[in-house]
Amino acid sequence: MKQLFAIAAAALLAIGCSTPPHDNGAEGFVCVDHGQFVIGGKPYYFIGTNFWYGPILASEGEGGDRERLSAELDAMQAAGIDNLRVLVGADGDCGVPSKIEPTLQRAPGVYDEALLDGLDYFMAEIGRRGMKAVLYLNNSWEWSGGYSQYLAWARGDRAPVPSVDGWPAYMAYAEEFMRDERAQQLFADHVRFILTRTNRYTGVKYTDDPAIFSWQIGNEPRAFSDDNKEAFAEWIASTARLIRELDPNHMISTGSEGKHGCEQDTALCERIHSTPEISYINCHIWPYNWGWITAEGMASQLDEAKRLTAAYLAEHMAMGERLGKPVVVEEFGFPRDGMGFSAATPVECRDSYYKYIFSMVERSAAEGGRLAGCNFWGWGGEATPPSDHIFWQRGDDYMCDPAQEEQGLNSVLSTDGSTIAIVAESNRKLQERE
Repeated sequence: MKQLFAIAAAALLAIGCSTPPHDNGAEGFVCVDHGQFVIGGKPYYFIGTNFWYGPILASEGEGGDRERLSAELDAMQAAGIDNLRVLVGADGDCGVPSKIEPTLQRAPGVYDEALLDGLDYFMAEIGRRGMKAVLYLNNSWEWSGGYSQYLAWARGDRAPVPSVDGWPAYMAYAEEFMRDERAQQLFADHVRFILTRTNRYTGVKYTDDPAIFSWQIGNEPRAFSDDNKEAFAEWIASTARLIRELDPNHMISTGSEGKHGCEQDTALCERIHSTPEISYINCHIWPYNWGWITAEGMASQLDEAKRLTAAYLAEHMAMGERLGKPVVVEEFGFPRDGMGFSAATPVECRDSYYKYIFSMVERSAAEGGRLAGCNFWGWGGEATPPSDHIFWQRGDDYMCDPAQEEQGLNSVLSTDGSTIAIVAESNRKLQERE
């Protein structure tokens, strides 16, 4: 296995600008050149954010608010943010607990035209601002449908809901997605539909749009069991090949949490990221979710969380060296102090943790290193967390905390001036080096 990895790394290093064929990021496309992101012949390092709900805000249907969208994009741009990680759209029925609404794909091949229009409008708006979007197409978790929804469509049954049926039941069901040919075909059809689309606002094919940073296979794709690892790796590779067949111009990414999302199997993580069509290495870091901090001991445990973060990143940076690919921490989140949800809750621990992550990107940029960027989770902007309930309900403001999570927990709101100032300062430092 190690020999295979070495061969893959040598091949990638040998071909220079490995993906796409726009050498050195010409025409506004980002590519990988000798292990670095490049655009317009210059290295590209970034501090971006997650903004999964952007296309919903961009629609003129339910949930749409183009005035707010414009304000959010302008605020992000003012903070130097030009890299957004975005959900193409949710799948399945509405009215399911812990699931975002409205959904883009209501039934196999049946799409909400208002949300398709919103996706087009969103891409036109970020393109006009010189921003880039990572567009993810699937989800291993229930909050947007994804794995479990495709499997339910294929089988004609009902997917377990974690908040109702429990996580073990959900994960045991979701892992079957990898082994169900019909479910995978339904997803492949969705990939073809989205990638062959032409934006009605710009007249530009999605495959020709430099506002797309990369196509991403899914949000936190997982095997969900040791027995499923082979099927998982094969699905990642086959999906990457399908995307490359449809689009020769853009980078492709996994959306993986890294080792944590590969059943703690470093070899599996390296295997999926060594796929030739995969352009860079993803990892996610969640100190609270992973038990590195607690609500009561957040401040005293912060230094240990930073140490564990550095160790986790080091594993993936070493992987990047072996494969000759950049590394992006495309999700990391940190709760408000004491696990509060309201906008009035302080964010001192979050600010300290953000500074720590950003400093590693800044140092990498100064040294020409593999750590090419990060996307914090996430942008809440002008949203107001609900005061009389905790979890998202229809009609609530959209923020980056999805429906199954406490609203306001991890979102950076427009009132979080100290956090936004830290983001802006770090992006200023990165831009000065360009």
